Amino acid sequence: MRLIKNTGIFLIFSSMVALSSAIAQELVKQNIEINSEKFSVRVPKGFELQMLTTDLSGPRVIHRYDNSLLIGSKSGSVYQLDAPYNFPIEIAVLNDYPHSVVVFEAYLYVAHTSGVIRTPWPIDNDNQSLPLDNSDFEKVSALPGGGGHNSRTLKLGPDNRLYVSLGITGNCSNEYLDNSYPWNAQRGGLFVLDAITQNKEATTSQQNTHRLTPYANGLRNPVGFDWHPQSKIMYASNNGPDHLGYELPRESFAKVTKNSFHGMPWFQWNGNQLMQDPCISKPPPRPGAEVVMPVATFPARIAPMDVGFIRTSNAAWESFRHDAIVALHGSWATSDGTGRGDPASRREPMLVRVEFDEQGEATGDVHPFIEGFQLEDGSRWARPMGVAFGEDGSLFFTSDGGIHGLFQLKPTQ
Repeated sequence: MRLIKNTGIFLIFSSMVALSSAIAQELVKQNIEINSEKFSVRVPKGFELQMLTTDLSGPRVIHRYDNSLLIGSKSGSVYQLDAPYNFPIEIAVLNDYPHSVVVFEAYLYVAHTSGVIRTPWPIDNDNQSLPLDNSDFEKVSALPGGGGHNSRTLKLGPDNRLYVSLGITGNCSNEYLDNSYPWNAQRGGLFVLDAITQNKEATTSQQNTHRLTPYANGLRNPVGFDWHPQSKIMYASNNGPDHLGYELPRESFAKVTKNSFHGMPWFQWNGNQLMQDPCISKPPPRPGAEVVMPVATFPARIAPMDVGFIRTSNAAWESFRHDAIVALHGSWATSDGTGRGDPASRREPMLVRVEFDEQGEATGDVHPFIEGFQLEDGSRWARPMGVAFGEDGSLFFTSDGGIHGLFQLKPTQ
């Protein structure tokens, strides 16, 4: 890769070279038994990990609505769980990968690979039999579909608008969220989704009820994002490409603002400097000088997923209030970079905490938060995916690999 010679972007983030131990919460060993199998994890002192249910198939992003948890999935199911969250109800079975759901303005919105659909909420259980299917939903907006990074994450922002993220097809795909690109090549970032008023027309010919407006670009696969509770600024996880080996580029955690450009696939952050990636021959839509640097990074090939900021008022979280929890899925890659090497060399799935200061800015420090999901032989008994917080101080997260289900980390007092 060629170094971008712009003194404005020669930034050194030495604190992001490895997971930081500075001001880290002490982790303690805990044994947990699931379906008669015993495992060992490391959790923050003063907290306990529980398995709430294994009756989920491929669960992905969690949306908390009042006291309910709504969960999309790889399997096609949309689940609802009410406290104490042990017994999921399959409220819908849909095609096209319903990865995420949001309740907004009396509708249940579902983001699948090629679009966003909705149905009235709450569901009329007296007149509708569960589970619902695609015929019970109306189309809100088409999304650029197709294979490769086909999850679509939908969330409701603090501005009461819907945002949806989508990744590019591969490592070096010439894709960008702009009308100068073909419709199905408008990928690699986030759209904002707004209702179309009567005097406006849809941006495509497919009679959408909502308009997609590009919000941020140059994110190869931003599966997770959330807004800082104080600043209301969005931060997103981002998966780096696979073609540069096992160590580079590091996975990233980015501050995302309107019209921000994060460089991929044309530019890669190597941990110290911005580099131009020769894998793509098409010129970048914006120069390297406009690339927004990550505020923190994770080891390469660890596949960051969902992001959730700590908002709970529970005193057990006081020492890291307003930090971000990120689920690291652990990718398929082995240390030889191919995936065909020793499975024990794969990056371990875990949850980490990205530290923020009192002014609401990321410090660059990343701390292990829950560890132990990978065994010595490299097999994974769980793979964290979606994260959400409850008002009672609980952290909920899904696993869609190994054991499929919903976990809860809660204070012991």
